[in-house]
Amino acid sequence: MRGREFYMKDNYSFDIDRAAAVRSYNKMFVAYLRTFARLGLTSIPMQAESGAIGGDYSHEFIVLADTGESAVYCDRAWLDTDPLAMGIDYEADLQPIVDEWTRLYAATDDKHDPAACPVPEDALYQGRGIEVAVEMGSYGIGVSRLAGAIIEASHDEAGIIWPEVAAPFKVGLINVRAGDPACDEACEALYERLVRAGVEVLYDDRDERAGVKFAEMELIGLPWQVAIGPRGVKSGTAELKARAGGEAEALSFESVSARLIGD
Repeated sequence: MRGREFYMKDNYSFDIDRAAAVRSYNKMFVAYLRTFARLGLTSIPMQAESGAIGGDYSHEFIVLADTGESAVYCDRAWLDTDPLAMGIDYEADLQPIVDEWTRLYAATDDKHDPAACPVPEDALYQGRGIEVAVEMGSYGIGVSRLAGAIIEASHDEAGIIWPEVAAPFKVGLINVRAGDPACDEACEALYERLVRAGVEVLYDDRDERAGVKFAEMELIGLPWQVAIGPRGVKSGTAELKARAGGEAEALSFESVSARLIGD
C-alpha cells in the first residue's frame, strides 16, 4: 500500500565488529516486532534481499491484512505468537528470542516453493500481507540552495525580503546617530529588552551616515526595521517598519517592544 505522503523513521547503527552489529540488529528486530504488536498488528519477519544497500542479513516485516499486496505462506503457529508476552531486557543477549521468532516457516509468494515447504498443508496458513520493510532512507534539503531560492522569490529593487521563519535576524535596529549619548542609551535599552525576550536583533551602531545604514538594512532585508534618532529620543518614539512593503510609523519605545515581542 502506498500513500501520497511519505514519512520515514530512520535509525542507524555503527559497530566495530560483526558480533556487535548483530547485537544491534537484534535489538531493532525485537523492537520492530513489539512496536507492530502494540499497534495491534500481526507482523511476520521474513528473510529479505538487502538490495543495493548491501549486507547479507536482512528482514522485511509483513503485516497480515486481507487487502495485502503479497501472498503470504506461514506456519499457523505464527498466528499464536505474541511478541509482548515476555519481558525484554535489551541489554541481554537477544539472539535466542530472534531465533525463536524466526524458526517458524514464513515466506511470500515469490519465495514460497510448495514442493520444498517444510510445513504440512493442514498447518500452513495462506493469506495476504502488506510489506513493512525495515529500510534505511536518507532525505535532505539543500539549505544553501534553499536560501538562494528564497532570495530569488522574495526581493524588490532595494534588496532581499526575508520571510520571518528564515530570516537570520527578526529585527534590524538602526542607531541613526551613533555616539550621541541619548541615542546610544535608547538603542541599547531597546536592544537589551528585545534580546531578553528572545527576539534576535541585528544592531547597527556603526559610525556611518544614516542614509547608508537605511540602504544597507533594506538590502539585508530583515522582516522588521527600527530606527532611533535624536528627534525620536526627544519625543520618546522610534520608527518601526515592516520590510515587506510596510510604511514606517512612529511608536513609543514600549509599543515597539510590545509589537515585536508579540509578533
